[in-house]
Amino acid sequence: MPTPASQSALEGIRDLSTLEWYVIPLLAIVFYIYTAEVRKARHSGNWDAIFAGLTVFGMDFINETWNGWVFYLTQHSACWTTPGQSALKTMIGWNIEIMFMFVISGIIFYNTLSEDKSEKILGIPNRWFWAIGYSAFCVFVECLLNIGGHLVWEYPWWNRSFGGIWLIFFFGYFHFYVAAILVLSLKTNKAKTIAVGSLYTIAVLANFICMGLLGWVY
Repeated sequence: MPTPASQSALEGIRDLSTLEWYVIPLLAIVFYIYTAEVRKARHSGNWDAIFAGLTVFGMDFINETWNGWVFYLTQHSACWTTPGQSALKTMIGWNIEIMFMFVISGIIFYNTLSEDKSEKILGIPNRWFWAIGYSAFCVFVECLLNIGGHLVWEYPWWNRSFGGIWLIFFFGYFHFYVAAILVLSLKTNKAKTIAVGSLYTIAVLANFICMGLLGWVY
């Protein structure tokens, strides 16, 4: 039986009548960030900021997809649900506000990195240092959201326990930044484009099959 949080998260899911006007300036901010990065890339030939941004968002898209599967297959709860108010609920654990955040997270991560790939911070290569740092910060924010009831964790292995925190760290965030690092390490823009495109292909096909063909709702 679905948990109360699951039922609340599914209520009004993908209902465009819930849209709020603040979505428009948020969308404009996202557009501004990406167009500014595209303009810089046209002059420098370096498109890595865009690749990093799209990689992190693509990884989050995949994460939210398997999280939805957990709910559908258990008919009880996803690993995380977002039952609170939102301008648009897109999946059981995803909403438009979270999407806006993640679509720029990779760009934030990229702009934190040193231009010197060999530079270390506290003995850790700077790219991996910031991947760890941003993942830890995201887990901290998630804990605050969970305490406030905005992000609900149902299962004992995905919660604020010691083991649960590490699971959230590695499978909730760290692999997003690992993927970004791997994409940025590819030698050509063509290879990076294929890698990023593969993420979205996986996510879109998975959702098309499950929602479109099988009628799953999550």
